[in-house]
Amino acid sequence: MGSKGIILLLIGSLTAYYIYSPIPDEIEDKWKLMITDSFFRSLSHLADALELVGLKDYMDVMMLITLAERVTPAADRDTTVAEALFDGVEVLVYEPRRESAGAPRRAVIYLHGGGWCLGSARMAPYDLLSRRIASELNAVVVSVEYRLAPAHHFPVPFEDVYRAVKYFLTEDTVSRYSVDINRIAVSGDSAGGNLAAAVAQQLQLDKDVQAELKAQALLYPVLQALDLNTPSYQQNEHMPILPKTLMVRFWSEYFTSDKSLFRSMMANSHNSLESSHLLRCVNWSALLPEPFRRKYNYTALSADPSRSMAALADPRASPLLAADAQLRALPRAYILTCEYDVLRDDGIMYATRLRDAGVQVRHEHYKGGFHGAMMFSVWPTDFKIAHRMLNNYIRWLDENL
Repeated sequence: MGSKGIILLLIGSLTAYYIYSPIPDEIEDKWKLMITDSFFRSLSHLADALELVGLKDYMDVMMLITLAERVTPAADRDTTVAEALFDGVEVLVYEPRRESAGAPRRAVIYLHGGGWCLGSARMAPYDLLSRRIASELNAVVVSVEYRLAPAHHFPVPFEDVYRAVKYFLTEDTVSRYSVDINRIAVSGDSAGGNLAAAVAQQLQLDKDVQAELKAQALLYPVLQALDLNTPSYQQNEHMPILPKTLMVRFWSEYFTSDKSLFRSMMANSHNSLESSHLLRCVNWSALLPEPFRRKYNYTALSADPSRSMAALADPRASPLLAADAQLRALPRAYILTCEYDVLRDDGIMYATRLRDAGVQVRHEHYKGGFHGAMMFSVWPTDFKIAHRMLNNYIRWLDENL
């Protein structure tokens, strides 16, 4: 073998070594997930390096994912799309062209994921999802373009979303879009699922809002920041798409630009006295069914008296911390969780608490699922599980909205 052949073999071996990562057998399209994840990891490594030398902020580099998938939403034969401002918050409104026989339509308010730091309603997967909901359910879809961290820390993203939802839930607005005010759902994935759950809770406390949501649909939602060492965090610490380090980074940058919080969160030593009384709400030894606890032992968390951070105890940031009385009034819920996802236990614990509070819950758990899977439905990241998730999600909306 010549020197060129040796070099090519070496490059091929190094490439294969970099792309390869252990993927559980239950996951379909394993090599496709490895290749997809290699792009995410490459960008993350570049972001780390540029931030280390002071050239670029980590999230600024990671935003390239959002920019690469950005599209210009335009009308097609089934759906019209319009930009609008709802109480100063930018939204995209998708309306079906199909006639509604004079009856008002259903509506879904959708909140995109991305760890509160990335993502956009204008990304191709969200644009396609909004079109599919609009056309198949003959529903109006409001996709919210909220401001992002770290430029805008908590509670700004939540407040943007809440203002947009509250604006939509008025007689004037629903009449303008021919929507039945009694058939409106809020939905979101990942950080968007966090915002959707928080919005549903806060609406119950707002005396200015007369309308009620009919449903909430939460897709692999992130719901608590108190215990970042649940069984799913331990099991899936190095899983593709959303490893523990990235999820913890999203949390820390959502709250503050102080890098010390990231280090404390990684060590699970970040709780403050304000949050200590709420640790029972994340006691997974009581809230997780036994099959999900497995061999992991629960260690009661403690609070650092020197730390003061009220946001950790705020249900608007961690909806899993809401009081039982507040949960009882919530609308029916759809919760999707994935086995190979650090956020798996957040969704399962919330399903447990909602059921205990008397809320009707449909929990769909995908044993071969990984974080973000539902948005990987278009070439080249076209996963079979994504289509199953999409079909089941839309079917539930159709039957419950």
